[in-house]
Amino acid sequence: MKKIVIFGGGSGLSQLLKGIMQFPMDVTAVVSVSDNGRSTGRLREEFDIPAVGDITKVLMAMSTESKGVKDLFNYRFKDNSSIGNHTIRNLIMTALLEQHGDFAHSLPILCDLLDVKGKILPLTEDNVDLVGITKEGYEIIGEEQITESKRKIVDLKYSKPVKATPKVLEAIKNADLIIFSSGSLLTSILPNLIVPEIVEAIENSKAKTMYVCNMLTQPGETDNFKVSDHLKVLENHLGNRKIDVVIANTAKIPKNMSLLVKSEGKDTVDIDEKKLEKMGTKLISEKLFKVEEGYVRHDSLKTAYLIFSFLIGD
Repeated sequence: MKKIVIFGGGSGLSQLLKGIMQFPMDVTAVVSVSDNGRSTGRLREEFDIPAVGDITKVLMAMSTESKGVKDLFNYRFKDNSSIGNHTIRNLIMTALLEQHGDFAHSLPILCDLLDVKGKILPLTEDNVDLVGITKEGYEIIGEEQITESKRKIVDLKYSKPVKATPKVLEAIKNADLIIFSSGSLLTSILPNLIVPEIVEAIENSKAKTMYVCNMLTQPGETDNFKVSDHLKVLENHLGNRKIDVVIANTAKIPKNMSLLVKSEGKDTVDIDEKKLEKMGTKLISEKLFKVEEGYVRHDSLKTAYLIFSFLIGD
């Protein structure tokens, strides 16, 4: 069975995994753990733990349990309670970290409880904050603060040196395909690529590299970006490696601004084929646009089919 490693965080990775789990592939999802917003941020501050929110969101996407069980774990308490805004899954993950001390010993228990198919690994076990550096040289500390910042972020770093999870490096070494999922370049994808150990492992890997390109630009982050612009940002952080293949959407997205704003996007990302040809990147394009729960999303099943088809045909 072909082995794939997927980097990401938040909704983009979770959406992609919903489809990928339907195909016969050996999947390892690597999740960034520097989120400091909402429930996750409060738990990090109170219990001095890495971010649990994206990890548990990915767990739910890879779970084969019933809808009823998933609905229970996704339940979020009302704001007016002492545990307001926390989800059941985040509280359970926090309890496991309190009991066992790290993700390495905690995640297998929750994976077993949720009958998770595939492997989930945190980028690091370290409790660190993401730091954005503006073009004026200011430092903005915290993923949520970076996302909300009105200043242009030109570089990223962590609040202290980060050690990659050893099993992540092993998974990269043995992978047939390394995928960077759709999602925020700044706060979901690049946090993985500012860890030198990760970049070195990818450089030394024989796996092909793939990017599932965002369908919408993100205000203040990727304004006016085309597909090639997204690739250039990734390749600027990949050392000597390039992106071998990119999956991009060709479907027309309705100019319903309320829909785009709700999806945290502003404009559609255009495919600039000639530039991609010059970059030597294989383009796989298809109608991937879907509205799910009021948000613009990738059609997870169709996207996963394209990934699987590339993998078995390569």
